[in-house]
Amino acid sequence: MTPGNEPLGGFGSLASSVLPSGVRSRFMDDINGLRVHLLEAGFETPGRPLVVLLHGFPELAYSWRKVMPVLAAAGFHAVAPDLRGYGRTTGWSADFDADLRPFRLLNSVRDTLGLVYGLGYREAAAVIGHDFGASVAAWCALVRPDVFRSLALMSAPFGGTPGIPFDTADKAPEVPPSPTIHEALAALPRPRKHYQWWYSTRPANAAMWHCKQGVHDFLRAYYHHKSADWKDNKPYELAAWRADELAKMPTYYIMDLADDMPTGVAKEMPSAAEIAACRWLPDSELAVYAGEYQRNGFQGGLNWYRSRTTGHFESELELFAGRTIDVPSIFISGKSDWGVYQRPGALKAMQERACTNMVACHLLDGAGHWVQQEQAETVSRLLVDFLRTGLGT
Repeated sequence: MTPGNEPLGGFGSLASSVLPSGVRSRFMDDINGLRVHLLEAGFETPGRPLVVLLHGFPELAYSWRKVMPVLAAAGFHAVAPDLRGYGRTTGWSADFDADLRPFRLLNSVRDTLGLVYGLGYREAAAVIGHDFGASVAAWCALVRPDVFRSLALMSAPFGGTPGIPFDTADKAPEVPPSPTIHEALAALPRPRKHYQWWYSTRPANAAMWHCKQGVHDFLRAYYHHKSADWKDNKPYELAAWRADELAKMPTYYIMDLADDMPTGVAKEMPSAAEIAACRWLPDSELAVYAGEYQRNGFQGGLNWYRSRTTGHFESELELFAGRTIDVPSIFISGKSDWGVYQRPGALKAMQERACTNMVACHLLDGAGHWVQQEQAETVSRLLVDFLRTGLGT
């Protein structure tokens, strides 16, 4: 299947043949320097409440294809962009040595705000984010609660804003821990490394883009490994941010030191029978993802990780130290999703402190990390119920 129409000189819209009925693909120009590709549903009737859906890595706006028609049927205007660095959105650089500032979290909030305004809205009924998109969505709700009136997070809890050192005037400066978490992981009997820091290395993009199994099979193994279909995904709360605790997670999070990601996930490549049985991501739909990443590579998405792991932009986030998310919020993930626990303590912190108006926390049977695809019907129902409650309908 051809993922879309690509005229000479630029990318066309995503082919309607790969989209559900009622979902269209189009572009918006001059959104914080980007030409944004987006999918939308419920656009036929003006004045509907806007819902913005933000995807994670390695995904696309396409990851919301099963949810958007349900939101539209419930009376909402559902919009899902290919985020900066992804898919058919252009205006960003894939050069590893280019400026990382466009990929920092507050600029991604600006991207999302520009999209809302560009669509002619002063507010969105909700911003919904999955994986890295959940981080963007959380900061949207924290920084501009007047615009983003409610929040749904999936698979990545928001543990709160970074702190500023407090009551330090008469105390000796803290000594950085030694060994570092990365040194400690590498020194384990089974040497390991953290996937986000590997994603931040120069070789990561080429290793995935030009892997020996090809992008399609790499993504098949990666999505399978992090889904409920991989039966060893049985996550639980970790005790601390310590090497021995982090090493309890599967190798898609805490990699074997000698492996790159394609090598690691290839060890868990599903069988032909398992692939044929995968109803939530048949090969025809996987081909859409594979086509986009075969064209673009992965560097745009990887730059989001680099913007965080460098630590260069934490100081601007510290401007919001002590701030909480106070709009109505909901968390949805799969029971088989290690993403819920990869930051020890984040789930509890979100529920008890970071989000002061947390309506519900749902962990769904039969879903791993790709919850809005693996259990689309249940996720859609939970979102509609949440949105209708927030709007008083």
